[in-house]
Amino acid sequence: MNPKPTCILTVVGARPQFIKAAAVARALEPAIAEKRVRHVLVHTGQHYDQNMSELFFEQLDIPRADINLGIGGGGHGRMTGAMLEQLEPLIEQHRPDWVLTYGDTNSTLAAGLAAAKLHRPVAHVEAGLRSFNRRMPEEINRVLVDHLSDRLFCPTTAAVDNLSQEGIREGVHLVGDVMYDVALFYRDRAASRSLRARFGLEVGGYFLSTCHRAENTDDPSRLRGIFAGLALAAREAPVVLPLHPRTRARMAEFGVKPDPGVHLIEPVGYLEMLDLEAHARAILTDSGGIQKEAYFYGVPCITLRTETEWVETVSAGWNTLVDAHPERIAEAIECTSETRHRPRPELYGCGDAARRIVDLLLEGKE
Repeated sequence: MNPKPTCILTVVGARPQFIKAAAVARALEPAIAEKRVRHVLVHTGQHYDQNMSELFFEQLDIPRADINLGIGGGGHGRMTGAMLEQLEPLIEQHRPDWVLTYGDTNSTLAAGLAAAKLHRPVAHVEAGLRSFNRRMPEEINRVLVDHLSDRLFCPTTAAVDNLSQEGIREGVHLVGDVMYDVALFYRDRAASRSLRARFGLEVGGYFLSTCHRAENTDDPSRLRGIFAGLALAAREAPVVLPLHPRTRARMAEFGVKPDPGVHLIEPVGYLEMLDLEAHARAILTDSGGIQKEAYFYGVPCITLRTETEWVETVSAGWNTLVDAHPERIAEAIECTSETRHRPRPELYGCGDAARRIVDLLLEGKE
C-alpha cells in the first residue's frame, strides 16, 4: 500500500508572498508528480487588483489557487477575522501535515492562528525578521507567527539570532532566502520584459522608487517629506515610481503633487520590476523585498524608514536608512557612486532555499 501523501496547505495573499510561493511550488513539483505530496494553495484575496495579484500568478508560473477566499480591503481586525473564519473549516477539511505561510501580512497571521488553534503544524518562511518597531502591523504579525510555528525557515543568521533571543530554538533552520532563488531563476526572463525603452530610461540613468507602507502613506507629513526628497532626487536623474493604489488614494486625499521629474506609473509585473531594479542608478523604497533585490543586483538602496528587517544590507554599506527626511534622502543619493565600489558579500544563501525548505517539510513525514 502506498503511504498517504504529505498534505501541505499553503496560504498566500499579498504580492511578496506570491513571489516566494513560486519558488517553493517549483521545488514541490517532483514530489507532487510522484504523488508523495498533495499541495493545496489558498489565496486569501488580500491583494485583489489585477496588477497586484493575477499578473504575478501568470508571470511566475505559480499554480492557480485551489481556493480563493476573496477577502480584500477593510481594517486589520476585520480582514484578519474574515480570513480566520474561512481558513478554519478549510484546515479542518484537509487536515494538512503543514500549514505553510510566508512573510508578515494579515494572511500570514490568520493562517498561523487558524492552524495553531486546530493543532496543525505551522511552517513559516522568512522567520526571525525583526524591525523592532511594534508600530508596524507587519512586525506584530511576524512575531506572533514565529511564536506559533513548528518549523521556522530563516533567510539569514541575524534572523536565527533574533529567534534565539526570544527563546525560540527548536525547529529553527537557516535555509537562505527564497527571494534570491527567484531573482536568479527569472533574471533572463526579466530582461526580455524590460520597460526601459518605453519610458526612455538609460541603464544607470534613473532612480526607481516605491512607497506603500501605511506608516508613510497614511501620515501626511511623512508622505510630503518623501515626495520632497524624490523631487531633490529628480534634479539628478528621472525618478520612476510605480504607484501602489493606497499611495495614489492618499496623495489625492492629502493633496500631494509629484515633482515633474517624478514619473508616476501604474504598478508593474514582477519581471518588469526586476528589470527596472537591476538597471537603476539607485532605489528609494520602503519595501523590505526590494531592499534585498537591490542588494542581489548590486544597486544602492535608500530606505524610506527609520529601521529595516534586513540589517545586514545596512552593515554591508549597500543600504542607507533616511526616514522621510528630504535632506537625508539627498545626502544618501550623493553617496551612491561610492557605494557601488564596496564589497558585496553573500548574505542570502546560494539560491537553493526553496529546495531546502521542501526537504525539511518532507523530513519525517513520508
